[in-house]
Parts: sequence; structure tokens; C-alpha cells
Amino acid sequence: MRGEVEIPLNKTQKLRLERALEKLESISSKANLSDASVTVADEISVNYEDGVLQGHGTSEMNGRLVATVCGVVERVNRLVYVRALRSRYKPETGDIIVGRVIEVAPKRWKVEINFSQDAVLMLSSMNLPDGIQRRRTAVDELNMRSIFEENDVVCAEVRGFQHDGSLHLQARSQKYGKLDKGQLLKIPPYLVKKRKQHFHHLNDYGVDLILGCNGFIWIGEHVAAVDDMVVDQIIKSEQPDSKAGDSVNSDEQEQSYTSLDIRQNICRMANAVRVLSSLGFMVTMEAIVEIVKLSNSKKFDIHDMLGAEFYVVVAEEEATRRSSSSKKR
Repeated sequence: MRGEVEIPLNKTQKLRLERALEKLESISSKANLSDASVTVADEISVNYEDGVLQGHGTSEMNGRLVATVCGVVERVNRLVYVRALRSRYKPETGDIIVGRVIEVAPKRWKVEINFSQDAVLMLSSMNLPDGIQRRRTAVDELNMRSIFEENDVVCAEVRGFQHDGSLHLQARSQKYGKLDKGQLLKIPPYLVKKRKQHFHHLNDYGVDLILGCNGFIWIGEHVAAVDDMVVDQIIKSEQPDSKAGDSVNSDEQEQSYTSLDIRQNICRMANAVRVLSSLGFMVTMEAIVEIVKLSNSKKFDIHDMLGAEFYVVVAEEEATRRSSSSKKR
């Protein structure tokens, strides 16, 4: 298996999985024109006549030297090893990240983002609920917990490192902020490629998908961007009428309920991410949707997606897809 999760396989499933992975290995070896960087199961070209020493991150398979981790091939005299990619996320300015609030401090929130140090989201770098651009006051600081509190999941953008060495975030847009009604998943950061678009609204499923560059993935119920100032004006205009206030409260309660279909879609997509991560495949919006469609077409229930048979089916389908795409080239 490529991933870290050990799945019990029967003999037939093990044989099918080995064949699928071997097919993926052969396709990957043909496509990999350079030894500079390798993924799991890529072949490393060596000359055994020179007496090669097998180092960390390599393994001999059928007379070939293959990589067992993702990274960069290094050669020191006769020693060949693979320098693994960073297990932690390396932030860059402009990255879209998903994190969890771990502390509410004076004028700032501390956020865990899968980095060697916690990030800082300043109150001055936060889009306030009233939507008005103004100086932050002492009242705003007292009301910080009404915006974010411990264990809240948030989406933000990396602003950069400050002079004191701390990593700062910013959330100056409506698309950033608190995330709820969904699942937070953690995968290796190298499985998430940096793209122009990390926010995805999957209209067919009623789900929002955020692929954090730091390896934190958010899958939740779709939330439409609403102008908070307009909402505030509507609520104020309805406050004198108690009956109207009651109707607003009932509407809020209805909106807070997530339908069964959407909850099932969230769980199905979350399991798709887990399967892709365990198999060592890149996690993209397209790949997640394909896994969801595959589970539906093959009549797999949500809980069965984490079973051995579905892992084998996904590996076989991926091998077939890559094989057909390589032939087209």
C-alpha cells in the first residue's frame, strides 16, 4: 500500500491491488524522465555494477530500485537514498489555508495550521461581522470570542512572516472566516497542489470544498456569501414587530438544519479524500468528484468506502485511467 493506513485484504484483493499498483508503477516509470524528484513506487535508475548501496526511502523490487517515499533522489558516492518531502507545511505568502483556533489572545487569535509554529490572525486583519472598514476598538477586542473561539475551524490567507519571526494570517474578505456544518480532514500537504482556485462550490452536491495548501481539507454545507450590512439592516427594520422577530428566529432555526442528503454528500466526499490520501494519490476537486461518482456507480455505501474492496477498486480504476491517458499521448 502507498499510504499509511493498513487495510486487511483477502488473497484475491491483495493480488488485484498488487497488479494495479504494478501497473501504476510501470506507467509512472515511463512518465518519469528525471530522477530529480520521485513519488512512491517510481523506479530509480542505478548502475548495479558500481556497487550501489541502498539507502533510506528506497527498496528493491523485482530487481529494480524503487522509491518508498515521495521526495528527491540524493547520491553520495555509492549511497542512493530519497530525501523525503517535508512532513510539515511550508507557508508561502498568498497561500489559502484552513486551520483551527487554539487560543484567543489580546487582539489576536492563535491558529494551528500544521506548521512548526502556530500562526497569528490579528484582529486588525480580520473582516468584522458588520462589514465596515474602521479602526478596531476596545469593544471589538472584548467581543473577539463572538467571532472566533477555541476549536473553531477557520479559513484564511497567509500574509507572511513578521519581523519577530511569527507567521501572520489575514481574512479581509467574505470568503474567509469561520467554517461550520462540515468536516475537517488532515492529509499530507504534498498531496495538495497549489492552484489558482482552492475554493470549490459543488452545486450538484450542495457542498463547499476548500483544499488548504497546508493539508487541511474542509468539506461542508454550501454557504452563500451574504452582505452582513444588508442583513443587519433587515433585522433592525423588523425588530419593532415582535411577530416578525419570531419569524426571523424560526427561519434561522430552519437554516441551521443541514439536510440528510447534504450530510451524506459531505461524508461521502470526506471518505473519498481519506481513500485518495491512503493510496498516495493527489487530492484535487476532480479526483474527489470521480471517487464519489465511482462509489455511487458501484453501489458502495458511505461506510463501505473505507473497506478493503473499495480501495482495490479505486486503485484499479486509477490504473486504467492513467493507462488510457498515456496511450492517447
